[in-house]
Amino acid sequence: MCRHLGWLGREVSVSSLVLDPPHGLRVQSYAPRRQKYCLLNADGWGVGFFDGATPRRWRSVAPLWGDVSFRSIAPALRSHCVVAAVRSATVGMPIEASATAPFTDGQWLLSHNGIVDRTVLSSDLGAESVCDSAILAALIFDRGLDALAETIVGVGAADPNARLNILAANGSRLLATTWGDTLSILRRDDGVVLASEPYDDQPGWEDVPDRHLVEVGADGVTLTALEHMRGLR
Repeated sequence: MCRHLGWLGREVSVSSLVLDPPHGLRVQSYAPRRQKYCLLNADGWGVGFFDGATPRRWRSVAPLWGDVSFRSIAPALRSHCVVAAVRSATVGMPIEASATAPFTDGQWLLSHNGIVDRTVLSSDLGAESVCDSAILAALIFDRGLDALAETIVGVGAADPNARLNILAANGSRLLATTWGDTLSILRRDDGVVLASEPYDDQPGWEDVPDRHLVEVGADGVTLTALEHMRGLR
């Protein structure tokens, strides 16, 4: 499991999204408030952001709460599109930077909050790691993000115990799914936040129902129920 966050809007500092909020990812690494399946996210963290059209990443296997170097540089990192995550590794999965979100295909940044049986996934897709999340990311990249909803419904049917909250961005679009865990939306004047849980107690946060696809783009925010897509697999 993990906690993740995405941003699409005007250029802001990474620190303002990840470190500064009173219940942001730094705090969620040791005291998440809505996490159901574990108490800590101490198995690494990753931040991805777009430099123009180019995705950049900073990943570590250390707990986010103790990373002094990142804390010193995060206020200087600015972007209009960000994907960040803190990780609690699935039992039996490796703790290594290559197993830590966000994953990328060179165009998209992607995070997976959940768990999936690797036997229902193809193992020959060139995943960054042998961990379940990396293999799932490789499958999603292979099928294309326009088919994200159909891919998640298909994987969920193959593994009924899977939890498949995905968060992905390409600089102009922010996509997410809810499948077994929490997600909230904050519509700000300068952009939109999608997060596993609210990073503060200010009004405006909206909970996304389970088994939905969320898309943020130039036309605003749209939510689509995933259940009716079962016949599209």
